[in-house]
Amino acid sequence: SLNSASGYYSTFRGLLKIAYRDKWFRENINDYLDKIEPQDVKKEYLTLDEVKQLAATPCDIPVLKSASLFACITGLRISDILNLQWEDFTIAPDQGYCLRIRTQKTQTEATLPISYEAYELCGTPSTGKVFKDLKRSMINYPLKSWLKKAGITKPITFHGFRHSYAVIQISLGTDIYTVSKMLTHKNVSTTQIYADLVNSKKRETANKISLK
Repeated sequence: SLNSASGYYSTFRGLLKIAYRDKWFRENINDYLDKIEPQDVKKEYLTLDEVKQLAATPCDIPVLKSASLFACITGLRISDILNLQWEDFTIAPDQGYCLRIRTQKTQTEATLPISYEAYELCGTPSTGKVFKDLKRSMINYPLKSWLKKAGITKPITFHGFRHSYAVIQISLGTDIYTVSKMLTHKNVSTTQIYADLVNSKKRETANKISLK
């Protein structure tokens, strides 16, 4: 896809910049190269009712169901869920559960409060990985099959559960700064995309002009 090409090409240009900085090249080759501009991609997400609908639907792979719903409730990426350890759980001063993790994608150190309901989805406390039998292959056809069984026709990927978390939180009134921190975004502007998806002011504006 164009956005994949843009991402890979950006990494390559970064390598060229380092090579120039370290004097492998006499001039900055990037000065002669055009960028591949990424396109905006429609973010697919589930509403709270659809998440509840999914939770009420049996899944042939129990660990896939638990991990998926955990993603909807916490907003964690698949990479962080796959690597989640029981040792990452701590009890906060308010006696609630927290996760202390370093995110795989951005290497951000984060302490994230989670609900007791999210904790229950992890199963019986043990040692080592929390979702031990979860495999990346499960988030392809098995996930699509379960979504179809739940009557959800949107093209939802596992990452779509993270989008769902953000949109649901904002639609329920959580401020964008807090949602940004929970998603471990480095910049609030990244989270702003989700706010735009549920911007009630846009709806009010759309309905202001009437010909009836």
